Amino acid sequence: MESRYESADAGYFVGLLSSDDYVVRTRATCVLVDLGGEDKVHHIAGVLKNDPNELVRHEAAFSLGQMGHASCVPHLEDATLNDPSMFVRHEAAIALGVVGNKDARTALTKALDDPEEPVVESAVVALSNIDFMEKISKNEKFAKLTGG
Repeated sequence: MESRYESADAGYFVGLLSSDDYVVRTRATCVLVDLGGEDKVHHIAGVLKNDPNELVRHEAAFSLGQMGHASCVPHLEDATLNDPSMFVRHEAAIALGVVGNKDARTALTKALDDPEEPVVESAVVALSNIDFMEKISKNEKFAKLTGG
């Protein structure tokens, strides 16, 4: 795996997303983000939508937030509102705040009605970060690192 990483073999890691081993799928998700490029978004979004393991989906939500592309927002919104796991909904909401795209406001406002308090709290933090990034922050890196 390490030599494939060093050679930036994205195709290899995309293939690992269908491994039977959830640890391998989680690591492959992280590596794809590190390899960079918006062309990786649809692969990681597929993990977020379809992986049977909530830990792997959680990592995919985190990863999409770290990527920061506007194209990540619809996938994170869907997970925030519809994933069966509170753990994933929470992370997807936080990731929306990290991306900081104002288009996520509607989904985050709906998440304020989630039955699980950690999701509600995450939506509050995410909305705060979007406000911060829009109105106050001149330092986008600081805003992304602090989540608001």
